[in-house]
Amino acid sequence: MADRPEYKVYRSRRGGGLLRPSGSLEGLRDRGSDRKRTQPGSGRITPGRVLKWLVLALIGWVVLSFVLFMVSAQLKGGVSDEAQSALGGGGNLFSGATILVLGSDERKGNSIDESQSGPGRADSILLVRAQLGGVRKLSIPRDSAAVIPGTGGAPQKINAAFAIGGPSLMIKTVEGFLGNGLEIDHLVQVDFANFPAFIDSMGGITVKNRSRICAPPFDDFFKGFNLRKGQRDLNGKRALGFARVRKNPCAPAENDLDRAARQQEVLNGIRGQLLSPSTFLRLPLVSWKAPRTIETDMKGPGLLALAGDIGTGGAGKTRVLQPSSFDGNLEYTESEKASAVKELLGR
Repeated sequence: MADRPEYKVYRSRRGGGLLRPSGSLEGLRDRGSDRKRTQPGSGRITPGRVLKWLVLALIGWVVLSFVLFMVSAQLKGGVSDEAQSALGGGGNLFSGATILVLGSDERKGNSIDESQSGPGRADSILLVRAQLGGVRKLSIPRDSAAVIPGTGGAPQKINAAFAIGGPSLMIKTVEGFLGNGLEIDHLVQVDFANFPAFIDSMGGITVKNRSRICAPPFDDFFKGFNLRKGQRDLNGKRALGFARVRKNPCAPAENDLDRAARQQEVLNGIRGQLLSPSTFLRLPLVSWKAPRTIETDMKGPGLLALAGDIGTGGAGKTRVLQPSSFDGNLEYTESEKASAVKELLGR
């Protein structure tokens, strides 16, 4: 029988081409290198992967902050039934709602200023008209003369309404004082006890002090409160003191309007700090602390909507009601009130 001719067997591979003989060591090496080429980027750190994980981490951080905010808002107590019934409640934070923001100086028995003994009064009175993309604000000086319902008709300082009948009477008094169809939809009452902790959770705020302050002792500032003129960084306690200073011998001509301006500086400082990149690193802590600083009829979604409105359109100036008389209680013309309400409501 004739000898068969010698020949070699080759195997084809995907994509065409030939491999080396199956028994060849070089062929095995080639096949191993082919497998590596079929898995590009396997086990390697690429810019795309880094970006992907960074985006996922940012989303997780925001979701955690959102959950903490909603839980904290649910745990925080709301307003009284009397205050709830006094509210209009018809405003929508997207189409437009009027919110009364009160800061009360409720005494806790540790005040060293005897003039601040007795029941608490509204320390700051601010009306906020919030809607998507725009926020307008009107500050009412606490010494404004107003008729308080149920007290006999004689004008008193408007902040006394809080001491007499709490938030519900304050709502009715402000609506009657300004008139011109104003209706308050929501109430936010700032809890000064938790306010410093909220400021500290953001890392403090920056304010612009327009005149030197050398206030005598008040509240828990047992050595008084001193602050130089200019831009200043404040922690939570000092931010609260800056907003509440009433007597300032270093600027004796100051009045309640200057006090309202300082309170607006604090609000601007909070807004600026909330929108700063550094606060994003503290976002879960800030989200937990923020709802615990206030008492309100609004729940978590409403507070988020309000925060969004302030974030997108809350940088505008606050109008302060301008009195026609500075003798004792502040008095206003009806035209000033009508103009202020018209501007607030955007009519």
